[in-house]
Amino acid sequence: MDSHLKSQVVFHLTGSRPPAEASEVAIADLRPALMAAYRDIDSLRYDFPVVFCDGDDCVQSLSAIVDRVLREVAPEGVQGEAMRRRVLALEMEIRKRVAAGTSGRLGELWDGVTEALAETAGEAFVADLRLAKGALEVDGDLAGCDGALPASFLRHAWSVVQREKTRAARGRIDGLSIRLDEILRADYMRSEQALRQPALKASFGAAHHELFDFAAMSKVLQRGGPQGGLGERRRARIERSKAALAAQRFFAPLGPAEAASGTHSFSFDDPASALAAFRERLPELVALLKALQVAELEVEGSYVEELHDPIFAALDDSALTDSDLQFFPDYLVCLDGRGQGDQAHLAEALSSGVPLKIVAQVDDLLEESSPGKGNFAFGLRSAQLASAAMSFGEVFVFQSVASNLLRLCTSVQKGLRHPGPALFSIYAGAAGALPGYLVSAAAMQSRAFPAFTYDPAAGPDLASRFSLENNPQPERDWPVEKFSYADQELQAVTEDVAFTFVDFVTCDPRYASHFALAPRVSWGDSMIPVASWLENPPQDAASGVPYVLAVDDGDLLCRLVVDERLVRLALRCREGWHRLQELGGIHDSRAERLLARERQAWEEEHRRDTQAAPVAAPEAAAAAKDPVSVVSVPAAVEEVEPERNPDEAYIETIRCSTCNECTQLNPRMFAYNDDKQAYIADLKAGTYAQLVEAAESCQVSVIHPGKPWDPSEPGLEELVERAKPFL
Repeated sequence: MDSHLKSQVVFHLTGSRPPAEASEVAIADLRPALMAAYRDIDSLRYDFPVVFCDGDDCVQSLSAIVDRVLREVAPEGVQGEAMRRRVLALEMEIRKRVAAGTSGRLGELWDGVTEALAETAGEAFVADLRLAKGALEVDGDLAGCDGALPASFLRHAWSVVQREKTRAARGRIDGLSIRLDEILRADYMRSEQALRQPALKASFGAAHHELFDFAAMSKVLQRGGPQGGLGERRRARIERSKAALAAQRFFAPLGPAEAASGTHSFSFDDPASALAAFRERLPELVALLKALQVAELEVEGSYVEELHDPIFAALDDSALTDSDLQFFPDYLVCLDGRGQGDQAHLAEALSSGVPLKIVAQVDDLLEESSPGKGNFAFGLRSAQLASAAMSFGEVFVFQSVASNLLRLCTSVQKGLRHPGPALFSIYAGAAGALPGYLVSAAAMQSRAFPAFTYDPAAGPDLASRFSLENNPQPERDWPVEKFSYADQELQAVTEDVAFTFVDFVTCDPRYASHFALAPRVSWGDSMIPVASWLENPPQDAASGVPYVLAVDDGDLLCRLVVDERLVRLALRCREGWHRLQELGGIHDSRAERLLARERQAWEEEHRRDTQAAPVAAPEAAAAAKDPVSVVSVPAAVEEVEPERNPDEAYIETIRCSTCNECTQLNPRMFAYNDDKQAYIADLKAGTYAQLVEAAESCQVSVIHPGKPWDPSEPGLEELVERAKPFL
């Protein structure tokens, strides 16, 4: 063993490096090699900053907004090129200002950048920017990808959903109040008091007072029929309901009066306070719910005292249903990275059934369980929070990183509209040398903090409820990307590089002690990429060491040897990802075990048939000469299934792993037999395109689409090509 390999092996096994090797400070300045292309990220166009606006698309990327503006105002081709360059320059300047900490609305920053560039850019530049601003269809606060994003993103999306609830609720409340008022007014107009001379006179304008004899009018109207249309009990009931609707404090009036309405607040800093507020307001909630139901029965004329009085007398908080609670505002709880310590209160809140929307921000995924000894406590408190919350069953669970929030905005809104509790666990990225966007994206890319959602309302089974949407290459242990660099002879080299948990740790300078910089002269076959090492560790620890690729400030490629403790943590991270894969139906161990058992049974049966065939061959030959002896051919030969026609669609049902992909795609075309294995129930109940798509998505490749049966179906030429691998 040469001296370089010896020192590398010693470091890998013990974490001890020779004094002459590179210091931890030098290693802390390195970054993963795959991040070399994103060194100046503010000069690139990507999802951030985002704009908080109203409507269905409540959060939009600045880049997408600028693209829409340019499509509208910039002429096509060369004529519009100058305007496009100017508007894109303004976008880049806004992005840099937001990254530097500037806050404000998009329109304000647009004007500010325009004025700042006006002196040097010229009149044409300013004119183009002002013309482009006139095409802006949205405006709102700008937000970058930093530690404040999770709370501000969820708070804005929550406020949009609550405004929708408020508009619907105020429409219901105000409409019922008007109808109840009309009932009372009509009753009053038939009362004795309303038919008296002073009341009649007051009901006419002053200009008409001399034209009528109101005393005579009063006598005539009082002789016209019975006065009053409501009984005392009904009038009192309507007045109580109307007063309760007017006094409610759950929904603010629409319009300018909203700020001074005195309504309840529904935003809290901890789950215990939110639960206490909900319980304190329960009597008000029940009173408003009762008033709404009584009012609706009254305006419809359907209230029957003998039937409904006992029902409403017994109505209390024990009778509340999920649909009743869904009508009322949800309670938002925003926890920062230090606010998750009281796990008991958090568990109580999630299991209470109260519509709490809890935002649990994770600031740090890597913790030292024993200070100074380098032993990680990865995921013990924060990264596993969302996984634990799924055990409550009816809780909507969302986990993602801050950089991915815009891509999963639809899932965020779905969780905010969930009738029960919802947990949003979001990693914001620890503050450090790298931009927050890169750190949080690296956490998801490396499986340190994967994205997933658990929606109890999506279906009856786990396959419907759980999703690993938007994770890169979810079928792999680690995502693999192309990496290009120049070797020592300045020749271009491109190779596949996996981004592992170890690469994510290199983003954090606090853990530089777990890496050792390997001089280029020591590079050799004894150094193994960490992804390969994790997949197949060498039997002899002294035969090689794992490494990751990194780059320094000058983008010089380096190799970092990884110590054994960090490798163990990467294995733990991979095991956690494997559990999520199984929940998502990827590499399902049960399905793979069943498939292996069925394959073994098939091979055994095939072996028996093959062994039986030679024995039957002489008798079959004799039968060919003597037709009478055909009856003596063994059954094993007679029952051999003929080859299927490749033009006909079929499923190898016995090999089906019950992944639900095809039955969800078209439950009329595909169905399950009694053994929960798929077969083609009705070929003509769907399209050839659906059949090909099912074959492509089948995890065990048991669907064979055959040839098209409808020559008029569009795109058949492409579909036939896609179907060839499965015929």
